[in-house]
Amino acid sequence: MDARAGAEAAGPRVLASEFERTPETHKADHHHAAQASDRKTTRRITINDRTIITHGLRIKIWRDLFHYLMKVSWPTLFGTFATFFLLLNFGFACIYWLSTGDIANLNPQGFWGGFFFSVETLATVGYGDMHPITLYGHVVAAIEIFVGMTCIALMTGAMFARFSRPQALFLFANSAVVRPFDGKKTLMFRAANARQNVVMEASAQLRLLKEMKTEEGYSIRRVIDLPLVRSQHPVFLLSWTIMHVIDETSPLVAETAESLAAANAMFLLNLSGIDETTGQLLMARYGYKSSAIHWNHTFRDILHTGADGLDHVDYAKFNLTDALENEAGSKAS
Repeated sequence: MDARAGAEAAGPRVLASEFERTPETHKADHHHAAQASDRKTTRRITINDRTIITHGLRIKIWRDLFHYLMKVSWPTLFGTFATFFLLLNFGFACIYWLSTGDIANLNPQGFWGGFFFSVETLATVGYGDMHPITLYGHVVAAIEIFVGMTCIALMTGAMFARFSRPQALFLFANSAVVRPFDGKKTLMFRAANARQNVVMEASAQLRLLKEMKTEEGYSIRRVIDLPLVRSQHPVFLLSWTIMHVIDETSPLVAETAESLAAANAMFLLNLSGIDETTGQLLMARYGYKSSAIHWNHTFRDILHTGADGLDHVDYAKFNLTDALENEAGSKAS
């Protein structure tokens, strides 16, 4: 049985946490993607500086409009609403233009008069000058009023959903360190709550993504859970040092900076918690490439007690690390 037949016998490939790639399947997938390019859409996805091009799925915005409105930028959102508003009024202006004499006091005359009357009708403004005077005009105006009320409600809902969507102002240090801690080699990450309010029952999950080969020779990208010293924080207010002990039970026990780089490894850190002020669930994630892991380093201390006897947290040092003088380490995190 060849590699492709073996892959088919094993069942369909799942693009969730593992990716199988062989020369045969890569060529076949590329061929099918090229054939479908003229009738399917391609999409560029960037996750933690990794760019992926997807093929073979139609992007149907109208079937997932709410998700589209939630993820686009604010300028794109306002541009989308403005374009839809103009096109809708342009369409109704054409309908009014099909029959003349249906709008009293039309000013200016002709198409643009119908356009501005449509704007007033769609927004339910009603200045009182222009108004329908025939059955045709009343019917079209009634339909437009209904459409306008519906559109205003949908736009208002979308705007409120964006404004009310919980935003986690979690800070992640742009690098992680590996250093001895309590006599054990420990991988450490630093996070902070930039909003500086209480986030209750915060939780952290750390995972390693790395490329590996199976016994059959398939290249896959595995997701490996890394247990933490403390994965829960009852009151996440200022900062949190998240630690994974690299002992004999750790998946990182045999790893080095070179082996992680060769495996195109990435550490994915997820944080979540309940905002005490709003009661909303906050979530954030950050990805660390292998090059962002500083071995035999320590985070620079950001907490000190001033002459006034009060504790001070200096976030200007949040991303700073220092090399340890020896393997045993001489500084506290």
